[in-house]
Amino acid sequence: MLQSFDDPSDPSLGPVRLALLRQAMAARALDGYIVPRADEHQGEYVPASAERLRWLTGFTGSAGSCVVLAKRAALFVDGRYTMQAAEQSDPASFEIVQIPNTKLSAWLADTAAKGAQIGYDPRLFTPNWIEGTEAALSTSGVQLKAVAENLIDVVWTDRPAPPQGPVTLHGLEFAGVPAHHKIAELQATLAKAGDDAIVLTLPDSIAWLFNIRGSDLRYTPFALSFAVVPASGRLTWFIDGHKLDEAVRAEIDAVAEVRTPEDLVGGLQALGAAKAKVRLDPTTASKWFADTLAAAGATVRRHPDPCQLAKAKKNAVELDGARAAHKRDALAVCRLLAWLSAEGLSGALDEIAVTTKLEGFRRDTGLLKDLSFDTISAAGPHAALPHYRVNTRSNLRLAPNSVFLIDSGGQYQDGTTDITRTVAIGDAGTEARQRFTLVLKGMIAVSLARFPTGTRGCDLDPLARRALWAAGLDFDHGTGHGIGSYLSVHEGPQSLSRAGMAVLEPGMIISNEPGYYKPGHYGIRIENLVVVTEATQIPSGERPMHGFETITFAPIDRNMIEAGLLTATERDWLNAYHARVRTEVAPNLPAAEDRAWLERATAALQG
Repeated sequence: MLQSFDDPSDPSLGPVRLALLRQAMAARALDGYIVPRADEHQGEYVPASAERLRWLTGFTGSAGSCVVLAKRAALFVDGRYTMQAAEQSDPASFEIVQIPNTKLSAWLADTAAKGAQIGYDPRLFTPNWIEGTEAALSTSGVQLKAVAENLIDVVWTDRPAPPQGPVTLHGLEFAGVPAHHKIAELQATLAKAGDDAIVLTLPDSIAWLFNIRGSDLRYTPFALSFAVVPASGRLTWFIDGHKLDEAVRAEIDAVAEVRTPEDLVGGLQALGAAKAKVRLDPTTASKWFADTLAAAGATVRRHPDPCQLAKAKKNAVELDGARAAHKRDALAVCRLLAWLSAEGLSGALDEIAVTTKLEGFRRDTGLLKDLSFDTISAAGPHAALPHYRVNTRSNLRLAPNSVFLIDSGGQYQDGTTDITRTVAIGDAGTEARQRFTLVLKGMIAVSLARFPTGTRGCDLDPLARRALWAAGLDFDHGTGHGIGSYLSVHEGPQSLSRAGMAVLEPGMIISNEPGYYKPGHYGIRIENLVVVTEATQIPSGERPMHGFETITFAPIDRNMIEAGLLTATERDWLNAYHARVRTEVAPNLPAAEDRAWLERATAALQG
């Protein structure tokens, strides 16, 4: 199994570890210390050696932070994780604070004593975050203080070693564009902007630029490393050489010099000695980089990492790969849904059994490299937890007349997939069907959207919510996130959300996944991936409009739909989508009973 069902959290360890951290704080005359979920690369997924927040609190979610004072400690999480954080941490040691309702800076200003010194590791925070927090604390007397040594690392005696996963080449048949072309374009961008160099700190930027993939993280094929790209000449890649075989070295040697991570400080100091103007992304690079460069004499120029936008706009080869990966993945998902239809009411299935079955179907494709994240296999009340992860302790059976949600994805060399389906186990009930249909209306609204050049994700996000809002309902996560090309399942800068300020451009892949969650009862989410299309003229229109191409193919449960709530346009979309699912999937389903199920599951919905 690629997915583990162990529960790594143990709330009972929190008090002891908190006491150790407080001793380390006192020894350094600190009144507090901030422990983020982030690592030195500001990534969503971090290696075991960087799971500092989990080690301290027991919380295993992908976003959060903890502030520890001498007498109080608070674990800050967003609405996706409040219940999980409460279950995984010791309630006597950590109070759970939901963001953005209460910001970390506001809590510190209200709780810490005036003049308190709050330590932090500058390698784990961006300049933007530190400066924003300092500004928010400016009238409180509370001060942030950079600490060279990470205090969690000081007291974490059995901390795992950093990962040593091998690096592989990502061939042109998948990447579409050779590395030296990407590098030339990046260097031209730097030269035009007057930058002498850029420091790349995001592993996905480096993977995309060099056409390599790594294996340092679960589910995400990154090689943890840093790179310096000058406006002209050879690049420098700071990575443990043991990760590179001869084939990788031969390709990299043509464009870059490989140096050890220990040489990074010297590389930054060399830029300072040359009085270089160095681009640094203040939203993703750590404050340590900005401070080290400035102290060495470099001029730090704060601008976005250009690789992020270039990587987000998939080329033709990457888009063809994504389409192929999704059609392949659709076989596994449809086989799973057919099996659930036949066995769901047996009373024998539980969340782990479904997760295991789906992974087996994906393995049957023969091309699965990894999952793209822990499968969210959520029965009944667990479906109301948007980021639920099943373990042996939490595992629930699928109960008759209930709702089951499964959100999953696979990593294939030609693409990364992510799909969510919510299904009825028997009769889900009138309320659940009505709210499912409202969610579906939002998903269809996004799917049908046409929009002019310059439209941002925040402009389209309300389309997914309109039907829910009209019923006095909503959901507390974004409608969609970017997807990588055999990279991270969550990729920026594009998103469909209230915070989605990036312009949507052709070739971007985005998830379309509105939801609804009734705590303690059930949850609903429907997710397809879509590609932003080129702008085309609409008959009698005045401006060309972009749209979305749906690349996910699996039935949407007709047993969860109140057909009378759909408009004729919405029914037409659903029926056309299901017809496309039959066309793409049915010929490749190996079992006759699965093909028969698909025929029923995609039958036209009548008004």
